[in-house]
Amino acid sequence: MKSFLKRLLKRISHQNHGKSSAFSTSGQTKTSTNQKNEAPLSQRATVGYLKKELANCSDIIYHDFSVAQTACTIIYINGMVDVRLLQDNVLNPLTSFPESADSKDLLKHLFDESALPVNKQKQISTPEDALTGVLDGQVLLIVDGSEKKLLIGLSSPVKRGIEKPDTETVIRGPREAFVESLDDNLVLLRKRLKLSTFKTEEMIIGTESKTKVVLVYIEGKNNDKLVKEMRYRLSSIEINSVFGSSYLEEFIEDNPMSPFSQLQYTERPDTVCASLLEGRVAVIVDGSPITIMAPVTLFMLMQSAEDYYTRFWYATWIRWVRFVFLLLSLLLPSFYIAVTTFHPEIIPEDLLLTVASAREVVPFPAVLEAVIMELFFEALREAAVRIPQAIGQAVSIIGALIIGTAAVQAGIASPVMVIIVSLTGISSFITPHYDLGLSFRMLRFPIMILAASFGLVGVAIAMLLIYIHLLELKSFGYPYLSPLAPMIRKDLKDTLVRAPWWAMGVRPIFKLTNSKAGRRLQGRKWDKPAEDKDE
Repeated sequence: MKSFLKRLLKRISHQNHGKSSAFSTSGQTKTSTNQKNEAPLSQRATVGYLKKELANCSDIIYHDFSVAQTACTIIYINGMVDVRLLQDNVLNPLTSFPESADSKDLLKHLFDESALPVNKQKQISTPEDALTGVLDGQVLLIVDGSEKKLLIGLSSPVKRGIEKPDTETVIRGPREAFVESLDDNLVLLRKRLKLSTFKTEEMIIGTESKTKVVLVYIEGKNNDKLVKEMRYRLSSIEINSVFGSSYLEEFIEDNPMSPFSQLQYTERPDTVCASLLEGRVAVIVDGSPITIMAPVTLFMLMQSAEDYYTRFWYATWIRWVRFVFLLLSLLLPSFYIAVTTFHPEIIPEDLLLTVASAREVVPFPAVLEAVIMELFFEALREAAVRIPQAIGQAVSIIGALIIGTAAVQAGIASPVMVIIVSLTGISSFITPHYDLGLSFRMLRFPIMILAASFGLVGVAIAMLLIYIHLLELKSFGYPYLSPLAPMIRKDLKDTLVRAPWWAMGVRPIFKLTNSKAGRRLQGRKWDKPAEDKDE
């Protein structure tokens, strides 16, 4: 009986062992089959992923071909790739590969020896990187049997040629302006600054647009903290899309609530090069012809590129004219309101009688008359910008003449007010920096209200408040009214005057007094970069 039970147990154990062996063998066979199927599926899986993500995109080109009995696929966006370069530098070298070779030779030839005669090549492995590269205008090469993919830079995007600057015209200076191509803009700078210390740092900003932004500076000529601060502020930006440099300004300014711009913008490469040599930094955005520079002062915004291409006597005289008319554009209507309302005794008697007789038929107080005429002038200015260029200038001039004449004849405005508003508008056009002129145009209205309420005392209070604000304002920690407040004697040679070139041998001093912006961005406080906290 015992022997029978032993034989039965032994038979059962043998059967279970056979089943487990069969199970393990079948599992190994199944696993090995999957491993064999993984390599052929890698190409199809990647192409399938891209076709799923780029569904209903008729401009995506999928080109399948075979090299050395190995399936390959090229994916790119039609119109963003130079087809001739693709044929000469990619397809022809691949199709000339010997058919007798196997896939291992092809993979080694492509990924180890860099067989393609193209400078911009990048090996990637994830489908997400492949999708980003295709959307960036690169050619994606997928080879069956390899987990690696190859991104090839053969982009040929539609772009505008180098033209004259539209807003910063000069008589004697160069006539090249930035365009929307980031590479072309960097070439324009490299052509003028043949320095090994000319540095460019690229970063991607915008979770959806993935815009390339380049920080440009000259190493050794500026404050290292300035570069670190700009790098830190740019890297802290959280935004969906960036389609121009103006998108970044409100993020990186020290005080975004100020009416005054704390960054300088330009479309001239020579202006950017000059600012870099002064120790400043610049930010170039792909797709925008406007470059922003920091730090900046009020006196920098009052400078024009023409100042440096003409004799210093003429440049100094034009700067004085600019400052005079800048004050006129800010204070002339307010001064007229204050004098006619509260202080008529300071006007000569003959002129007072003329002004009084002209205002006799006007039913509105001086402040309301000035506000109405200023709003009309602002509307004409904006209409001239929006109307097609061929008729915009004529419409603005004729509209101003007709509206001014009709307003006087209808008794809505006095001839003196029309003259004052016209002089104010012309004065605002003299400001070289558009944003600075716009700031003074906005401040003009509250000053007029204070002038109508308190007379010249209200004008003085408004000017005092503006002056206090400018004293507290900083651009990346640099005082906005420097070099006058605080006084830096060596830098006065290029503020109210433009000294001759042989007298400007010392570079401006950009001493950052405070690198904190003191505000919140996306729920986080601006602070010094981590590497600066211990300093």
